[in-house]
Amino acid sequence: MDNKSRNLEEEFQARIDAGENIEAKDWMPEKYRKTHIRQISQHAHSEVVGMLPEGNWITRAPSLRRKVALLAKVQDEAGHGLYLYSAAETLGISRDELMEQLNSGKAKYSSIFNYPSLTWADMGAIGWLVDGAAIINQVMLTKTSYGPYARAMVRICKEESFHQRQGYEIMLTLCNGTEAQKAMAQDALNRWWWPSLMMFGPRDEESPHTEQSMKWKIKRKTNDELRQQFIDQTVPQADLLGLTIPDKDLKWNDERGSYDFGPIDWEEFWNVVKGNGLCNRKRLKARNEAWDNGKWVRDAAVAYAEKQAERKVSKAG
Repeated sequence: MDNKSRNLEEEFQARIDAGENIEAKDWMPEKYRKTHIRQISQHAHSEVVGMLPEGNWITRAPSLRRKVALLAKVQDEAGHGLYLYSAAETLGISRDELMEQLNSGKAKYSSIFNYPSLTWADMGAIGWLVDGAAIINQVMLTKTSYGPYARAMVRICKEESFHQRQGYEIMLTLCNGTEAQKAMAQDALNRWWWPSLMMFGPRDEESPHTEQSMKWKIKRKTNDELRQQFIDQTVPQADLLGLTIPDKDLKWNDERGSYDFGPIDWEEFWNVVKGNGLCNRKRLKARNEAWDNGKWVRDAAVAYAEKQAERKVSKAG
């Protein structure tokens, strides 16, 4: 590294250390740019793919109120994807390239969305657990060092908070219902608990990005710290529902002031990440079909924009 590059990196790190936001036109190390493209695009892809297990239940919601709420939630997630793709584009990557990476399977999205939604109770468990885990991850990101990403996260976190409360209310209603309904809620918790813990990523010692991300204030807490926060927050909520966390090793540790918990099946996590989850192929197939079927809409939008531009030039002339 030459002296000029070294000075630029030192000035950049000084700005990070001082708590300043980095903006799109500011100088940044190439690794910082690529790290943000990877993280923001994975986040955007997760929002878009995350619509699939929930969209599956819109036509089967048990009431009009539930249908409207689920429709609104899925719409919110589409909007989150839009905010995040827009933030990623400020780093010099096109929307088309981002979508190609998703549809080809090159880009990753949250492993949690490669699990199936089998019953209506899964809509409660996804809102309560998956969106609850997302909030813990994402509140931290409202203070991330890259300005466009941090600002996008402010609105996203407000809406995710609503989704979490909506999911918990579904679980509460089921738990206050019949024995069969409460059993359905327990079954959903049993299936979604461990994948929700995996959402925070691998253990700190196995995470290749955590140390640098902490230095650049892309992340403010490590994967393990966030996972522990989620467990400590969620176990009392399960107690209020009258549900049992599916972990025989779970117990309160007075000395640490946190819950101890059992081992996570990291072999399962990496297997899903590598594309071998129950729904990996199904999710990619659905996204590719949506992309192909939507081509006429994209073409029409481009043609309309070009026509409008021609009219402006004509009027100016």
